[in-house]
Amino acid sequence: MLKLPVLLSHGGPMFWVLLLVSAVAVTIFIERFLHYHRAQINSTQFLNGVRTVLKRNNVVEALSICDATPGPVARLVKTAILNRDHGRERMREALEEAGLGEVPRLEEKLNLLATIAQLAPLLGLLGTVLGFIDMFSLMQNNGLNAHLRDLSKGVWEALVSAASGLAIAIPAHAAYNYLVTRVNAIVLDMERAATEIVNIVIENTK
Repeated sequence: MLKLPVLLSHGGPMFWVLLLVSAVAVTIFIERFLHYHRAQINSTQFLNGVRTVLKRNNVVEALSICDATPGPVARLVKTAILNRDHGRERMREALEEAGLGEVPRLEEKLNLLATIAQLAPLLGLLGTVLGFIDMFSLMQNNGLNAHLRDLSKGVWEALVSAASGLAIAIPAHAAYNYLVTRVNAIVLDMERAATEIVNIVIENTK
């Protein structure tokens, strides 16, 4: 199996572009993975704790629990508590507005990762074309005197670029789908929590 120094020496300029693109993709995935790990909490346990505190009419402690808990679910619950005196409909409207603000924060940078997954094969194809252009340019200039070693440089560049583009696109696409699944799970938790917190707050304000 070819090692990185060999690829760097034979990949041509487009290989460096692909390396940069892959570094961006890895950075996005790690940042989003950690963000979703912090954002996805045990919503059932969290809501049970808030319910217990609200039953004692301790609104300040309930808000403190929300502030101490990371993620969009806690922020939605805090929104409902702050709007507890405005009735069920107003609470639902406030939760809907807050949810519309949370979803873009969850989806942030995912479009860039999807773009990388789509562009990486095209960048690899561009490197392939450039490699063959170099090879045919040598053949045209040197004719029958063109040495196989000189021609192999263009072939190397073409093949390494094509392989690199695919090697980046495949995991980037898989990473994007995985992160979208995490976002959908968090959004589902938000919807469930929003419905439940409205009932909890209404029960404890009667």
